[in-house]
Amino acid sequence: MAEPLRLRVAAVERYERPVRLRLPFRFGVVTLTEAPQAFVRARVRLADGREAWGAAAELLAPKWFDKDLALSNEDNFAQLREALALAAAAYAGDAALRTPFGLFAAHYRALLAAGAARGLNPLVVSFGPALLDRAVLDAAGRLAGVSFYDAVRANLAGIDASLTPELARFDLAKFLRSLAPSATLAVRHTVGLIDPLTAADAVRRVDDGLPETLEEVVAAYGHRYFKLKVAGDVDADVERLARIAAVIDARPGVYQATLDGNEQYHDVEGIAALWQRILATPRLARLAESTLFIEQPIARAHALERDVRALARLKPVIIDESDGDLDAFPRARALGYAGVSSKACKGFYKSLLNAARCALWTAEGRGACFMSGEDLTCQAGLSVQQDLAIVSLLGLGHVERNGHHYVNGMAGLPRAEQQRFLAAHPDLYEDRAGAVRLRIADGSVRVGSLAGPGFASGAEPEWSAMTRLA
Repeated sequence: MAEPLRLRVAAVERYERPVRLRLPFRFGVVTLTEAPQAFVRARVRLADGREAWGAAAELLAPKWFDKDLALSNEDNFAQLREALALAAAAYAGDAALRTPFGLFAAHYRALLAAGAARGLNPLVVSFGPALLDRAVLDAAGRLAGVSFYDAVRANLAGIDASLTPELARFDLAKFLRSLAPSATLAVRHTVGLIDPLTAADAVRRVDDGLPETLEEVVAAYGHRYFKLKVAGDVDADVERLARIAAVIDARPGVYQATLDGNEQYHDVEGIAALWQRILATPRLARLAESTLFIEQPIARAHALERDVRALARLKPVIIDESDGDLDAFPRARALGYAGVSSKACKGFYKSLLNAARCALWTAEGRGACFMSGEDLTCQAGLSVQQDLAIVSLLGLGHVERNGHHYVNGMAGLPRAEQQRFLAAHPDLYEDRAGAVRLRIADGSVRVGSLAGPGFASGAEPEWSAMTRLA
């Protein structure tokens, strides 16, 4: 096996550009219509002086990282910008030669502390290194001439158990070698709280030639997996779910679903009452049978304080927003949670380490443990490609993916940029309805082209078409 690469970050550049939604999306406490997308470029230098640039991108999603209602969307954007600036300063200011993971590990706790001193919770703070780490590994992969998949499998990043002591007894290198990326992934369509379900609901149509209602989405893309948002009101949630079930029960073949609580229930008793009502409602019989798990139903302020085993005996429960730092998943497991989400915006090292924990705990006979692929805000280009590559490598099979539905593909980008991504990834994209967009057929996307050198991208964004931040 090759030795891990050692490098330093010679420069970091930060950019933004606006993203406007074609359809409003409500999740939890916010209805989103537009948000900036952050881009970061990192230039890394090896000991022999060779250099390369790497890049990453992520939407500045409001009211997810921090759901404090006293904060405006602009406040949330400012928090995430500050987290990215903190990480950029820390990484670029480190003159030591480190492995890519060593760079993350060296600054992990200091960044959490620096963020806390500024009133930033761990989930917000993680946004900064989540982008920087992807950009650094992208550059490292290009220098080594290897893909993200091969870089991880050969552990060129130098991933170790220094931040996760329970993995000290686990053969992490063997686990990483065992990972086998898949060429296709099923797309789990998210149904938001205000999404029209049928033509009768679509009172304000966009009429841009793309599907708008859930019925149209199923017909256009052939989805077999669905993620259904609930809002914390049992009666209203049951009625909404029954209307959704009427649509997806009518589709041909088997389907599977997940329920996303988005922290809208205050305690385990509330979400357990919802599940019992679902079981008792004849219109929801097939949906109940097809539901895989319940995601983060309880507000993070209390989610890791209360035992959920009574609910977990009925249906597995996973954490998402509660996964703020590397200590969160073990705490959740002790309370009865069966799994945790993988999201590129929380950090791909966290995803890999949590996947290793799942393998260890399952092998030890501590009960089935799993990860799920979540993140509906990923935009076409760097963001969606890097997240898909992580999900593919972890073998998760299906992933929440909805940026292509709420945003009109790459329609807002320079045409030359669109064509570069299409040429580099013709299996993943298509040029249709006036823009390059994800190619979804039979509910799945093909991701074979993500195996090129670097972190899952054979094309670069149009940097000159963005706003560069100081």
